[in-house]
Order: sequence, then C-alpha cells, then structure tokens
Amino acid sequence: MTARPIAVNPMTANLVHGVYAAVLAPRRADDSIDEAALSRLVEFLLERDISGFALNGATGEFCLTTPDHLRVIFSVVRRLAGGTKILCGIGAAGTAGVLEMARIAAGEGAHGVLLPMPYFFPYQQEDLDAFVRAVAESIDLPILLYNLPEFASALEPETSCRLIREVPGVIGIKDSGQSLATLRRLTQEQIPACRIIGNDGLLAGALREGVCDGVVSGVACVLPELIRALFYERAAPHSARFEQLTQLLDEIREQLGRFPTPWALKWIAEARGICGATFAQPVSPLRREQARQMMGWYGSWQENLSGIAAPVRQ
Repeated sequence: MTARPIAVNPMTANLVHGVYAAVLAPRRADDSIDEAALSRLVEFLLERDISGFALNGATGEFCLTTPDHLRVIFSVVRRLAGGTKILCGIGAAGTAGVLEMARIAAGEGAHGVLLPMPYFFPYQQEDLDAFVRAVAESIDLPILLYNLPEFASALEPETSCRLIREVPGVIGIKDSGQSLATLRRLTQEQIPACRIIGNDGLLAGALREGVCDGVVSGVACVLPELIRALFYERAAPHSARFEQLTQLLDEIREQLGRFPTPWALKWIAEARGICGATFAQPVSPLRREQARQMMGWYGSWQENLSGIAAPVRQ
C-alpha cells in the first residue's frame, strides 16, 4: 500500500518547543478554583522565566475540571501571562466533553490543545484512531496528541505516527508514557512533528538522544529552575552538571511518586511559600504525616538544587 502524504503543516511542526510548566489548579474544599492561589503560582513562574503554560492536564486534575473551572483558570492566566504560550488540555470521558473544552480553549486564546484519549474504559487502537480523527475534524486549533497511559488507553507508536502523518491539525505528541519509542520513531522517520516529553523521568534520556523539542513538566510548576536548567544543558548531555541535575530530578521524583502527583506538588508549592496546599478531597492523617516527612527531606534537597541550578537564560 502506498503511504499517504504527510499532512502536518511544516509551519506548525515546530510550534511547541522549550519548557512548559504543567500548571496546578489550586482548589478549595468546595471544589472551586482558588483564584488568589493560582495567581500567586502564575506570578512565581513568570518571575522564573517560564513562558509556556500547559493548563488542564493531569497535573491540573483535568478529570475534575468543569467548563466553568476552565474559564476561571484561563481568566487568571490570561490576566497575568497573556503574552505567553498557552496549551490547554481538553480531556474528557467522551467526544462531546472534549469539544466543549476545545471551544473554551479557542475562545480564550490558547495556541494549541492537548488531546488525551477518553479515560476510564479501555479502548483499542482503532477506537482511538477514530476518536482523534473525529475531534480533529471539529476544531481548528493545533492538536498535540496526549499519550497518558497511566489514566487512559495508551497510544501505540504506530497509531501516533499514523495520526500525525495523516490528520490535518495533529502537529505532534506530548508523550507521558514510560517509553521513548514514539519520539524515537518520529525522529528516525523524519516526520515533521512537535516531539514533547511529558514524563519528567524520561526527560534526561530524551535530551541525551535528541528526540524531543520540549517538555511539559509537572515538576516545572513548582521547581521551574530545575527543569529549565536541565533542558538548557541539553547541548552537553554528558557534562557533570547535566548528571547532577538529572540526579536531583530523580530524587525529587522518587519523593513525589509516593503521592497523587498534584497533592505532592501542592505540598512543595506550600513549602516554597507560593500558595497553600488545598485539595478537593479530604487528606488522611497518615498522608499528612507522610507529607510532613517529605517536607523535612525537601529542605536539604532544595539547598542542593540552589547550589547547582543557577538561573539559565534561553
């Protein structure tokens, strides 16, 4: 069978690159968005030279996000960071919910969307292919596939590459899986695409191999200096500094991995004086004790980070 021509517009194949912070959504106990806390978080990131924001992804607990929540989040980010690059997750359990989120993202000025696969039920690759094509036909914003196998059906490399080749509007992938297989294949086959790593644990490896153009990072939301320093050290991936930064990232990831990721990041944000750790559900005494222990460890780790991750300019 003759391969179909690549549909990716070369002008948009490099639209998304560099470091994006995957933004938390601080929530009050009644599940409303804490706008004051979110404002402080955005200001913190801007002060540390973050110019790319990814809203409503897994770090932002998109499964809890209503259309009204998303509008509030956008209102805060646009007011404080209107000149930055904004990606918006449009995840939902079904196509109608995805399209509603996409309409909000378009109306609020997002320059691209992150499209996770429908969550909860397991789906086959043919189902995911049909889903992506249907969404792409209905929206005008550039789409990054969002491979999120921890919470939704995984996109296999063949499926991802086929969709990027064939579907107008699908410009690349944010891969949050446990493998670099898709990013390697995009690179080897020279498919014009935005190759974005979404798993902080694979960032160093992706940079060493030269298979990613950028990162959407949950860690960057509260520790932007670490992710920026590592990303912009990519020209010297075997340097002592690169290895030190990688070790620091591995250490903090081990601590964060004990909790639901947004919980852990909110506790780090509180420790840094950015905003209080607020949650939409109760936190048990055991978990609060575990968090206290993590924060005791975090103090000395932060001192090590400060000694290594000096401000890095693009």
